[in-house]
Amino acid sequence: MQAMSFQDSHKNCSPKVLIVLHQETSTPGRVGQSLRRRGFELDIRRPRFGDKLPSTMEGHAGAVIFGGPMSANDSDAFIHREIDWFDVPLREEAPCLGICLGAQMLARNLGAEVCPNADGFAEIGYYPITPTQAGKTLMPWPEKVYQWHREGFDLPAGAQLLAEGTVYRNQAFRVGPAAYGIQFHPELTLAMLYRWTTRGAPRMQLPGAQDRRDHFAGRAVFDAAIKTWLEDFLDRWIGTAEKPARLAAAAE
Repeated sequence: MQAMSFQDSHKNCSPKVLIVLHQETSTPGRVGQSLRRRGFELDIRRPRFGDKLPSTMEGHAGAVIFGGPMSANDSDAFIHREIDWFDVPLREEAPCLGICLGAQMLARNLGAEVCPNADGFAEIGYYPITPTQAGKTLMPWPEKVYQWHREGFDLPAGAQLLAEGTVYRNQAFRVGPAAYGIQFHPELTLAMLYRWTTRGAPRMQLPGAQDRRDHFAGRAVFDAAIKTWLEDFLDRWIGTAEKPARLAAAAE
């Protein structure tokens, strides 16, 4: 029996978005706030602490897999389960977004490598990105974005590169009609910035990382454009509970 496609089954779905987090105190930040304003419920799960992930996306309008301090190369069982789980939204062509660690897991699912910068540099703070021609065609992009990582991903075979960086080249990609991976953190709120730069202070001593004061100075300059980018992206990627992006596009 042929599996029902995501678009065919979407009309029967409750307006929930699957949120995958990796620490007990993590939140979906600005992404979660915007999804709630768009009429979606958040189904928050933490596989690291025993939560199971669904075997189909029929009960969800989309999924967002967030970051964390662990590596997509770690041997923990939950890491392998999450990497394998990306088969579900990819197979059903459901909206799926990986952020930082989530993007690296998506890349690994697709056969790409995740590894540190050859010179050992981290990106922790605000760094420039440049959209590719495909990225420019899709939407406008901010000049700088907030980063917190010391590993990056190779571009998976068959994926379309949307934005590039200087230290870590691959910053955003799309595979299929609705799966995206981004290396940066548009979900960052001011409260999260205070928390990350306090608890993660030792990371700011890594080569290439920015001082704490530069994080806050960068937010004052670049955050408005990142917020605009996020809303524009969510419009195109998932839309609203009342008018999902893909169903709206199909009706045009």
